[in-house]
Amino acid sequence: MLILGIDTSCDDTSASVVEDGKRILSNIVSSQEDIHKKYGGIVPELASRRHIEMIWPVVDEALKSANTKLDELSAVAVCYGPGLIGSLLVGCSFAKSVCFSKGIPLVSVNHIEGHIFSSFLDEGGPLVDKGFAQGAPEFPFISLIVSGGHTSLYRVDGFRRYKELGRTRDDAAGEAYDKVAKLLGLGYPGGPAIDRLAHEGNPAAVDFPRAYLPGDFDFSFSGLKTAVLNFLRTKVGSRKPNAELRTLNSELVKDICASFQQAVVDVLVRKTEWAAKEEKVRRVTISGGVGANSALRRELALMAKKGGLQLFIPPAALCTDNAAMIAAAAYHHFITHDIAGMELNPVAYLPL
Repeated sequence: MLILGIDTSCDDTSASVVEDGKRILSNIVSSQEDIHKKYGGIVPELASRRHIEMIWPVVDEALKSANTKLDELSAVAVCYGPGLIGSLLVGCSFAKSVCFSKGIPLVSVNHIEGHIFSSFLDEGGPLVDKGFAQGAPEFPFISLIVSGGHTSLYRVDGFRRYKELGRTRDDAAGEAYDKVAKLLGLGYPGGPAIDRLAHEGNPAAVDFPRAYLPGDFDFSFSGLKTAVLNFLRTKVGSRKPNAELRTLNSELVKDICASFQQAVVDVLVRKTEWAAKEEKVRRVTISGGVGANSALRRELALMAKKGGLQLFIPPAALCTDNAAMIAAAAYHHFITHDIAGMELNPVAYLPL
């Protein structure tokens, strides 16, 4: 069973051909990083216009790389939300056009659900010596989804059996990374830049707060972001610290990155650990762009080893937005005869 997945939920245009919901035959991603970095973040109008330019070349490349023709597809799957509405419109319109013209079944997938099923893809192979478990996770498991738009914990008991345990009350973790990077003048995207500099800094140099929010599994990173801003103000003596960063030495910037990152990772790891213990579940998965963060992967592996948990983490390329995860989730929709109609419309806000 071959499914073509399409994802245009944010700024990356992606298409992928996946066999039987697991085996990736192709996974093409066209990044818009060079377009948006000059603005310090994603500009929705520019993102949607670029999707229009790239959607057909990316799909064509995915089919060619998989040595597959449209007539050989069992279904076309598209992410219809949540995300930027202009970007989602491009993917949904293209997918519906292909399905209508070729008579191929259309499957609609929630972006968050796609992240959950990224751990079922074959490229998420085992790294046992680093604490990662073999193969695909068995149900039930705890799923930590952490990206620029989402920071949530789910208990997953099976396909379409999802229980939200906690979510961010304000900024998502990835959003906090981007905003702190902007304060430090590190550019966009902020996550990789902070992770890189954090390797050379002291994570104990600055005692940034951890919002553990006792009593539930919700997250909050807005206060941490403000703490970094206030710390910078004390160091540069300006209410606009990014305009005075030349007064900071490079070692201090590295220490700020390391301390900020440690605060984020501590909260994500502890909340995940507590959720697994509370739900009496021995398997944990992580997905989303921040799932590619080296410190988070390392600390989760240590937590899992200490607690006797199985930890499933896809490769970094499958943590960020990609169409393979959309096709993986769509497989389960397709085999249960959950087919979308031509009246499908994207939805910017779409709870799982």
